[in-house]
Amino acid sequence: MPQLIVVNRAGDETPVDAREGASVMEAIRDNGFDELLAMCGGCCSCATCHVFVDEAWLAATGAPGEDENDLLDSSDHRSAHSRLSCQIVMSSALDGLRIVIAPED
Repeated sequence: MPQLIVVNRAGDETPVDAREGASVMEAIRDNGFDELLAMCGGCCSCATCHVFVDEAWLAATGAPGEDENDLLDSSDHRSAHSRLSCQIVMSSALDGLRIVIAPED
């Protein structure tokens, strides 16, 4: 089972197990991080699961798609590291992925 390293808004870092094939959003939510709202449930129709991908993992997680890119544009906190966590699927290749939960808009 791949591991995901989650940094919450307070800066606390917590490693969690994530099922292969689950989205990063599901792994965060399933491990009790309440600050990630994920209001649309992973349908890529809001930006409430916004995270920052650690620089070392940007190439492995890929670039945002067109819909994701449009939603990220609505955030005051968008950066070059921004992704919607519902659009990143966990796999063994992402074992050790480190993300930071973005500030709430």
